[in-house]
Amino acid sequence: MFGPQPRDYRFKLNKKVKRLARKSALSYKVIDKNIMVLEDFEMEPRTKNFVELLNNLSLTGKKTLLVVGESKENVYLAARNIPKTKVVHASALNTYDILNANHLLISENSIAEIEKMFD
Repeated sequence: MFGPQPRDYRFKLNKKVKRLARKSALSYKVIDKNIMVLEDFEMEPRTKNFVELLNNLSLTGKKTLLVVGESKENVYLAARNIPKTKVVHASALNTYDILNANHLLISENSIAEIEKMFD
C-alpha cells in the first residue's frame, strides 16, 4: 500500500514547438559562426582519416556534430571511436545534439533534407 508507485513522466511537445526549437538552435550556431558546410565526401572506414579531417578543420578535441544526408556507414565507422564526435543523419537531427556540440559540420547533400524539415 505504501510502496513505490509507478509514475509516467512523459511530456508531449507539439511538432511546431520542436521545429521552432531546432530552427532556433541552428540560428544560434550560425550567429556564433560554429557551422561549416562540407562538400560531399567519401571516406574509408578508418579513424585515422576522420582524425585527419578534424585536424585540417582545427576541431581536434572539440565537441563536433557531423550531419550527413545519405546513409554514410563508412563515415560513421570512422568517427565512432573518437571522443566528443558524433555523426547523425539529417532526418535524425535534434535540438539537444545541435546545442550540445560546439561545432556543427554539415555535408552539402544534407542541406536539402534539413530544409525539408522546416517546410
